[in-house]
Amino acid sequence: MPVTHSPEQTIASDRTVRLLDTTLRDGEQAPGVSLSPDEKVEIARSLERAGVSVIEAGSACTGAGERQAISRVTDLDLDARVTSFCRGMRGDIDLALECDVDGVHIVVPASDRHVEGKVGTSREDNLEKTAELVAYAKENDLWVEVIGEDGSRADLDYLEELAESSLDAGADRFCFADTVGHTGPEHTHEAVSRLAELGPVSAHTHDDLGLGVTNALAAVSAGADLVHCTVDGLGERAGNVALEEVAIALSHVYELETLELEELYELAQTVARATGVQLPPNKAVIGENAFTHESGIHTDGTLKDDKMYEPYAPETVGRERRLALGKHTGRAGVAATLEEHGVDAEDDEVAEIANRVTELGDRGRRVTDADLLAIAEDVTGADRERVVDLLDVTATSGGAVPTASVRLDVDGEERVASGTGSGPVDAAVSAVREALGPMADAELESYHVDAVTGGTDAVVTVEVTMARNDRSVTVARSEADITRASVTAMVDALDRLLAADQQPLAPADD
Repeated sequence: MPVTHSPEQTIASDRTVRLLDTTLRDGEQAPGVSLSPDEKVEIARSLERAGVSVIEAGSACTGAGERQAISRVTDLDLDARVTSFCRGMRGDIDLALECDVDGVHIVVPASDRHVEGKVGTSREDNLEKTAELVAYAKENDLWVEVIGEDGSRADLDYLEELAESSLDAGADRFCFADTVGHTGPEHTHEAVSRLAELGPVSAHTHDDLGLGVTNALAAVSAGADLVHCTVDGLGERAGNVALEEVAIALSHVYELETLELEELYELAQTVARATGVQLPPNKAVIGENAFTHESGIHTDGTLKDDKMYEPYAPETVGRERRLALGKHTGRAGVAATLEEHGVDAEDDEVAEIANRVTELGDRGRRVTDADLLAIAEDVTGADRERVVDLLDVTATSGGAVPTASVRLDVDGEERVASGTGSGPVDAAVSAVREALGPMADAELESYHVDAVTGGTDAVVTVEVTMARNDRSVTVARSEADITRASVTAMVDALDRLLAADQQPLAPADD
C-alpha cells in the first residue's frame, strides 16, 4: 500500500542510497555489550544476507582479540565492503591493514570543543594532519571515509574546510556526524547540503532526542548517499539510528530500496540473541507488538481487511501478523484465535468465551493461548485428555555442569530422562526433549520471566511461546521455582501443540 507522494517529495525513488552497518563497532559500544569473534561472524553473515553495503567490523586499535574478530569477518569474502574504525593516528591505520580490511573510517575532530578541548590542537593543524592520514591510507589502497566528529556542533564554515581538505587528499567520502544526537533535521539538511556540493557525503546520526531517523532522512534529502546505522538501534547512550527503521522508511515512504527487507526480522533477532539486549515490544518494525492486534475494533477491522490497521504487510520485513488476547479482545478476535487452534464453538459460546477473556484481562492478567483454550473447553463442555503431563522435575546447578531430570506422563506411559545444560532451566528442557524423543520438535520462539512479588521468596511468572509445524501457542505459569515454572510452561505448550496434531507420540528411543 504505497504512500501518496506529494509534489514536494524531497527524496526521489531513483536515487541510489546505501546503508553502512556499524553494529559490530558502535553497537558494541553500548553498555554491557561484548561480541565474540563467532558472534561477529554470525551477525556479519546476516548483514550480508540483508544486502548491507558496508560493514564496519570493529576498531582494530582495541586489541588483539578485536583484530582477530575483524580478520574473521574479512575472511568471509563478503560482497559487502568490510572496514575498521580508526582514530586520527597512523598506527590505527597500520593495525587495520593487518586485518586485511577493505577500508577505514578515520575519525577526526570537527567542533572546537573536540579540536581544542579533547585533542588539544588547532584548526589548521587538524586540517594538515587529516590530509596526511588520508594520503597514507590511500597509499595503502584503502577505501577511506573521514568522519568529522561532533560535526553537528561544529562551525559550518570549518566543517566545509575539513571536508574539502579530506576529499582533496583522496578521501572517498566525508561523513557528517551528529555524534551526541544533538541536532534537528533543519540543521542537518543545511550542513549536508553544503557538504554534498564538495563530494560524496555520509550521515551518522544518534537517537538521543528521538530524531535519529528524522535526521537520517533529512541528510538523504540534502544529498547524503550513505547512512550509518546499527541493527536494533544499538549504540552508546540512546543508541544509533536503527537500520531497520531507515530501510523501511526509505522503502515505504519514498519507494527507495536499500536492503532485502524480508531479512530484517531475523537479522534483528540474531543481534538480540548475540548481544543479550532484548527488543522492546513497541519497537518499530521488529518489536513484538508491531504487528500484534488486541483491541476488538482493530482486530475486527484487520480480519476484514489486513491493511486496515497496518502501514505495510508484516511479511515485508519477515514478520507474521498476530492477534493477541486481553481485556480489549472482542468476539471477532476470539473466534479467529479459536479457529486457528481448531476449536469449534457456536456464536453464543464465542460470546461467553470473549466475556471471560475480558474478565481475566480486567484482573491484570496477560491472557495466553492456553488460558483461552481452557476457557473454551469449559464453556463448550469439550473433554480433552492431555498428551503430555509433567509429574516431577529436579535440577541441580552446584557442580561444574548443571543437570536435571524429569518424569513425564506421555499418553499414559511414564517416561524418565535426564539432561545437562548451561543452567538448570536449560538442563531441564534438555531432559524433557530427551524424554519425548523426535516428536518434541517444537521451536521455542520466546521465553520471558517476570518477578511477580519482591523479596527472597519472590514468585516468578514464565511465559513461553512455542511453535510446531504451522501452529504456535503461548503459555504462562507462575511458581516460586523458576525451573519448575519454565518446564511446566513448556510442557503445557508442547501438550497443546501435540494434541492439536492428534498424532500419537513415538517412543523416545525410536
